[in-house]
Amino acid sequence: MTFEKSRASHPEADAAAARDLWRVKLLAMLSLVACLAIFIVAKLFAHVHPVVGFVGAFAEAATVGGLADWYAVVALFRHPLGLPIPHTAIIQNNQDRMADKLGQFIEEHFLDAAPIEAKLRQIDFASFMAAWMNDRKRGADLARFVLRLLPEAVSATETSGLVKYATRRVMAQLQSVNLAPVATETLRAFVREGRHRELLDDLLAAIHGALTQQETMTAFRAKVRDELPTLLKWYRADAFLVKRIMASATAFFDEVRADPNHPFRDEFDRMVLSFVDRIGNDPAYVQRLDDLKSDLLARPELASLARGIWSSAKAFIERSASGDSSVLQHHLTNVFIEAGRVLASDDEIRAEINNGVVMVLCKFIAEQKSGVSTFIADQMKTWDMKQLISVIEMNVGKDLQYIRFNGMLIGGLVGLALHAIEVLL
Repeated sequence: MTFEKSRASHPEADAAAARDLWRVKLLAMLSLVACLAIFIVAKLFAHVHPVVGFVGAFAEAATVGGLADWYAVVALFRHPLGLPIPHTAIIQNNQDRMADKLGQFIEEHFLDAAPIEAKLRQIDFASFMAAWMNDRKRGADLARFVLRLLPEAVSATETSGLVKYATRRVMAQLQSVNLAPVATETLRAFVREGRHRELLDDLLAAIHGALTQQETMTAFRAKVRDELPTLLKWYRADAFLVKRIMASATAFFDEVRADPNHPFRDEFDRMVLSFVDRIGNDPAYVQRLDDLKSDLLARPELASLARGIWSSAKAFIERSASGDSSVLQHHLTNVFIEAGRVLASDDEIRAEINNGVVMVLCKFIAEQKSGVSTFIADQMKTWDMKQLISVIEMNVGKDLQYIRFNGMLIGGLVGLALHAIEVLL
């Protein structure tokens, strides 16, 4: 903010400060004139009484002290009586140096890493975020704001080629995945949870149902008849064999399904685990899995599915942003509120967030503090020094004028002491 704007924003305060400063200046000037008048009068009547000499000495020294301090105060801001006396108008003549020193001082003392970090760690950024998001109105406002930005973000993503880049990266990552360890670990977990036994029961039930169907039995009987000798065919041995085979199979399936500890189940476990080991260790199986993965990723249906999902998501976002659908806004609002609630109840997450914010801000300030000092110095160099001096005088000029009163008092006391010594000597 410039000085013009600053003063314009507080006209009444500036006018009051200017009036107070004018009154103090007038009082100091009248005091100096009074000292000078007393000095003249005392010199004229010094012969009347010895005390008059002490009064004159006090007034004389007070006049000199007041004039000296007046000169010092005025020289700080401008040339006394408009005369270009060397080493006067100190602030005006040292504007650039003061600007550089001020910027350097702020950089070294105000923007130092240790005090900045200590101050930032006193602020609980995460609690502020949690309280802000936990408010439903603010959560809804944030959701609407995000929704307004989403369509443009989606369009920018498409036009910038980010989608193609992301697609290539995803496909490359999928191509690099080794399916054998994934499949092996998944199947081992499947076996550890005992879910393969449920699969065995379903498989046995399916086989039993298929074998007991009339069409299956007829086809099986015809196959057996073709393999039997001609003599046995006359005695209908095929029907007897099929009946006995089906009865034995049914009994076996019922035994396995009814007994959780049936030996066949252990054999099935070994068979499944052996198959899992072969998937993980047999190069042929590994190659088959890689070929299957490549075939799936190369399918055009997969690319069409991805495009369809992206188009549907984009259309849904656009409808939500235009207000045609409030589903996404409602869910986003709930997400923000839930995030605020979780953040407020989790001390560990808040501590991590606060630590991260402090680290980011400290790094940013450390990188930019030299630029801040340069900015402050450059800004100060562009200030109107007359106006700056006016602002300084209105704020500290009143105290500076009291230096003149002190100068007259101390000067007068010194003159009084010197006169006393002179009389004694």
